[in-house]
Amino acid sequence: MIVVTGATGNVGRPLVRALAAAGEQVTAVSRGAAEVPAGVRHVRADLTDPAGLKTALEGADALFLLVSGEWFAAGGDPGGILDAARAGGVRRVVHLSSQGVATRRHPPELEDAIKRSGLEWTMLRPAGFHSNAFGWAGPIRERRTATAPFADVALPTVDPADIAEVAALALRESGHGGGTYELTGPEPVSPRCQVAAIGDALGEPVRFVEQSREGARAQMLGFMPEPVVEATLGILGSPYPAEQRVSPDVERILGRPGRTFAEWAVRNVQIFR
Repeated sequence: MIVVTGATGNVGRPLVRALAAAGEQVTAVSRGAAEVPAGVRHVRADLTDPAGLKTALEGADALFLLVSGEWFAAGGDPGGILDAARAGGVRRVVHLSSQGVATRRHPPELEDAIKRSGLEWTMLRPAGFHSNAFGWAGPIRERRTATAPFADVALPTVDPADIAEVAALALRESGHGGGTYELTGPEPVSPRCQVAAIGDALGEPVRFVEQSREGARAQMLGFMPEPVVEATLGILGSPYPAEQRVSPDVERILGRPGRTFAEWAVRNVQIFR
């Protein structure tokens, strides 16, 4: 059995579907209610309370581990999660980490704890998600306008569906133990170009308005802890060369190039209508 935490998120949803379609027994874990494919078990649990994971993890072979920014802000206990995983029978952990761990913008403690756990592990370190553009959905629907800082700084954002496909292979197949995969899209794309791609998908122009760093910071502090905000603004505005590099890992693992932002926009265009 494979347990997927964060099962209602942009990666968790397609991952649960992919595993179920492949005939795997799947337990989807989320804090709230969730619609899951037929045959998938759903368990409500909060990773800040590892004791509550016992039901979800009992009898599991593999675990997809995704923790939220709130988990880090609350001083989440990786040892508790990993102890519960071992007690449930888990042998393999695939962790959705971040590119920022490699560049030291984000803390490495959870990755380090997993590597010390004695479990077989695989680290996925994605760049920013194409789906972060969902934050523009309301203004684009209402005013055909999108706002973002650092208009022309291009980064190789990645499709969450590609992350899910890589995760599914790492969870189901041998040969990925000890692997650390940097997951990016096939090309860097700037916020201005992302907005233009959404306009192309809609068939009508969307106006782009560049936001100041200070304005973006104030907005992000409404839903993100301050250290995460500062790290995110650093990546978006002053990326390191490693954060601008296109990684070959998605194509190497999946046997095809990653999906472009424009392809993602076409697939999700109804959200912007």
